Amino acid sequence: MHWERKLPPATAVTIYDLKPRFQALLRPLARALYDAGVTANQVTLAACLVSVALGVVLCLSAQHRVLFLLLPPWLFLRMALNAIDGMLAREFGQRSNLGAFLNELTDVVSDAALYLPFAFVLQFGWLEVVGVIFLAALSEMTGVVAVMIGASRRYDGPMGKSDRAFVLGALALVIGFGGPPQSWQQLIFPSIALLLCVTISNRVRRGLVEAAAKGSA
Repeated sequence: MHWERKLPPATAVTIYDLKPRFQALLRPLARALYDAGVTANQVTLAACLVSVALGVVLCLSAQHRVLFLLLPPWLFLRMALNAIDGMLAREFGQRSNLGAFLNELTDVVSDAALYLPFAFVLQFGWLEVVGVIFLAALSEMTGVVAVMIGASRRYDGPMGKSDRAFVLGALALVIGFGGPPQSWQQLIFPSIALLLCVTISNRVRRGLVEAAAKGSA
């Protein structure tokens, strides 16, 4: 019996599950970039540099709440660029060991840069925001470690990278449009942190199950 049939059904749906449809829409653009000589690593680095630059601007100008309106469109565009660099690597023969390092490392750096500005907004505490940054990095590391034990790169939810982008993008809209601080907003980062703990657990558990199933196949 094929090992994939032994895996339990996924227990947490994540926005990442929509990636194949998203990629289908972006495939013509990926082809155009390839024809123009753009490489996957260039797209990866460009996305990271813009993320860091935007994060610095927001941290330094957090009192100008309207600037947070830049965050939602960039988070969406960043997801598109992440999908495009993956397609360039897989479908256009641009896979490389350097690209594997860049793909994982720049994601963690970009996440940290884009989440940190929320720590400069009064209704959020530094501890909560930094905790989410740490747990987000740990969740991505967990997904990568799965490969080391013979499983696939794990993207299990419920709080994967795309899910975090959706939640924080929505929150940035509220801040950017000048909504007054609300008591419920103080629960957002602790809730994200809790869901990240569940995500880490799911990635460990399903990674172990997959590796064991492959080993017994």
